[in-house]
Amino acid sequence: MSALAAAVAAEWTKLRTVRSSHWSLAAVFALSVGLGALVGGSFRAQWAELPADQREQFDAAAIGLYGVGVGQLAVVVFGVLAVGAEYGSGTIRASLAAMPRRGVFFGAKVLAVAAAVLPVALATAFAAFIAAQSALGPYGTGLGAPGALRATLGAAAYLTLICVFATGVAMMLRGSARALGLLLPLLFLGSQGLANVPGIRAVGRCLPDQAGLAMLVTGERGLTVQDPLSPAAGAAVLLAWTTAALTGGYLILRRRDA
Repeated sequence: MSALAAAVAAEWTKLRTVRSSHWSLAAVFALSVGLGALVGGSFRAQWAELPADQREQFDAAAIGLYGVGVGQLAVVVFGVLAVGAEYGSGTIRASLAAMPRRGVFFGAKVLAVAAAVLPVALATAFAAFIAAQSALGPYGTGLGAPGALRATLGAAAYLTLICVFATGVAMMLRGSARALGLLLPLLFLGSQGLANVPGIRAVGRCLPDQAGLAMLVTGERGLTVQDPLSPAAGAAVLLAWTTAALTGGYLILRRRDA
């Protein structure tokens, strides 16, 4: 077995044996699917009261992925804890003693995190879409609707990338508390606020979560002044953020003692 394969197996074992990993991934699914069904049911109940213009512009496929914006909270926590738990407990020293090649160690951790999140993200995105359409009843749609399948796959890719981004940030900050203290306000308060401030809206929309959420846009209807990024551009911006976070995490891990 190669050094990388052995390191990935070790990191996978760590993730499987940490209780918080199971809870955070379960929360991703529950929040995204539950909120999607709740919003879909709400629209169905109030359909008769919606103005005619809102009914005409209603995008049932987008409603199916509404909950992902909340589910990302749990996936960021998972990505942070995958690194921060070792720093918090001090086991990072034992991990680096067992695998002194820090590039291999960090690469294995990132691969293990991505491998754990991707199937959950796929299941979450499709289950959230189906649950919302079921709740919408006669006003729902299917994956064959224009842009629906691409946006659903984009939701899974978004959850995976934002998790890996959080892992890189946690490695740079060397702990859970600092990483969560930065990421939660930035991703869920600061960036959304900046994205709606006139004059700096374009900058705000290029922050990680706002750019990534463009991957969930189902069609041209979503590309307005408030949403200047196309799904492809949003994916590219989030990928750039993720690459930068991983690079920074690796450089700090290589240059600083545990």
